Amino acid sequence: MANQYDLVILGGGTAGYVAAIKASQSGLKTAIVESSKLGGTCLHKGCIPTKSFLKSAETASLMRNAADFGIDRVEPTFDMKNITARKDEVVDRMYNGIQHLMKKNKIDVFEGHGRILGPSLFSPMAGTVAVDNPHDDEGESAILVNQNVLICTGSKPRELPFLPFDGKLILSSDDMMELDEVPDSIAIIGGGVIGLEFASLLNDLGSKVTVYEAGERILPGEDQDLANALKKSLTEKGIDFETAVTLDENNVILNSDDVKFKSESEKSFDKVLVAIGRSPNIADIGLSNTRIELEDGYIKTNDYYQTKDENIYAVGDCIGNLQLAHVASKEAINAVIHMTDEEPYKLDYNQVPRCIYTSPEAASLGMTEDRLKEEGIPFEAHKIPLNAIGKAVIEGNKNGFGKILTEPETGDILGVSLVGPHVTELINEAALAKFLDASALELGSSVHAHPSISEILMELGLDAEGMAIHV
Repeated sequence: MANQYDLVILGGGTAGYVAAIKASQSGLKTAIVESSKLGGTCLHKGCIPTKSFLKSAETASLMRNAADFGIDRVEPTFDMKNITARKDEVVDRMYNGIQHLMKKNKIDVFEGHGRILGPSLFSPMAGTVAVDNPHDDEGESAILVNQNVLICTGSKPRELPFLPFDGKLILSSDDMMELDEVPDSIAIIGGGVIGLEFASLLNDLGSKVTVYEAGERILPGEDQDLANALKKSLTEKGIDFETAVTLDENNVILNSDDVKFKSESEKSFDKVLVAIGRSPNIADIGLSNTRIELEDGYIKTNDYYQTKDENIYAVGDCIGNLQLAHVASKEAINAVIHMTDEEPYKLDYNQVPRCIYTSPEAASLGMTEDRLKEEGIPFEAHKIPLNAIGKAVIEGNKNGFGKILTEPETGDILGVSLVGPHVTELINEAALAKFLDASALELGSSVHAHPSISEILMELGLDAEGMAIHV
């Protein structure tokens, strides 16, 4: 017997459960199809567990460097299993919270793999969803008839053909979630956000880390000043970087208990983490039964996240925009608003904060100097060292800075980059200013508490008008 819904959501990750709650609040009878656990990658294998690891690593580093704050240093002792157990406690608490929200909002959750069916006796349009019974391969599939489908199936770690994941020597970011001991040495392939966050935490926990990046520099999508400052700080902490390196089966030798790299120098590692990006989870979800088109391997949508089948929407990592949980959530909410025949406030990706939770942290939004130059957009750049801010000095800042890019005539904010303590929190103030279309002068004219690291944003706003006080 078929089940009738206004909306069926494929994927119960951040975008999926947020969309379900929004849909339920809007009066839509809603179901989620999830093959694993509600919360998806963000909760179980990404954002939340990695930040738990990073907090534990930060604590160990603070103990080791206590002398910087006038306290006798302590060499921390720990068991990685306890750090992993603490991570599991955090994840479980939040997972229980999501399950409660599903019940509170009367959302049906189907466990299993969902596939979109083509036009049939259930519906003249593609979109009916069949859900496999995960406990019985020969059991009947649940049939979910609906008015709309939202695809938010997320993504998975990419692997290298000559270094396939084995969960022992060659690890994905998923594998790192079950780490039971800190490797003495590890090679991290990929100088993007995921690679750098793991490099930072493993270094703080005592591992010897080398990052290999194929490009000329780490974080190629970020401002070069940000990338340079972060690399300098991480290098000073003991992390090695090799950039512009091409790795293949000829210079990477996989042995039974270690992996040898031959590039600038020859090094052997206990483990290798491959962090070269993520691929969309769109295989075997029935796309061939629809008119959905792909672009560069991702599902193609319009500004309202509709596919070519207007009753089927897609958001998050599977559509190839910024692969960030908060972006996926906002896209999902906008898609649901559009389903209810309302006009959503379109997401401007230049207003979205981008955060790197290394030690030190880095954060940004909007455009970079390179992108502005490529697009021929006039701009002015203003940069202030974080050591001009008293609270940042107290926090132990070394290489941090703030940078703002503005439109010369109007003073509009085009981009912001920050490196230093707590900047993943500060960037939200810049995002609000950008959302409200505040000028740099308006940002600088607002009163900021003293002492606070957020004073860097006030100084940047004033500096853009030649009015900075402390520089």
